[in-house]
Amino acid sequence: MSQNLPPVDEARLAAEWEADREVLANLKRNGDVARLARPVDVSFRGSEKDFERVLTIASQFGFVELDREEDEEGDLFLFLECVQPVDESSIRALTKKCLQIEILCGVEYDGWGCEAQAGGVH
Repeated sequence: MSQNLPPVDEARLAAEWEADREVLANLKRNGDVARLARPVDVSFRGSEKDFERVLTIASQFGFVELDREEDEEGDLFLFLECVQPVDESSIRALTKKCLQIEILCGVEYDGWGCEAQAGGVH
């Protein structure tokens, strides 16, 4: 990948990690097996113009577009998806990558989510 990724503000990364830990703890309580790869969605708030740049960069990391929505206040959201495990190191890397996309594209990273995977046959 030729795109140079910017450094991420450590305080912002730490704040996101606090939220990530809560999501991971909730998944674990629901019987999740973190090492199992599954679809993980991420969202960004921004403009249609910014979203095109997000897609160009994010696609290089394996993200695909899921949806675009407008909320009640008129804010636009872009939802992307990738397939990966949700163990701590994988989620830390995901969050850092999303914060770098935020910096590069002038959008606001809005978090990630996925369904718990209990380890049965899917």
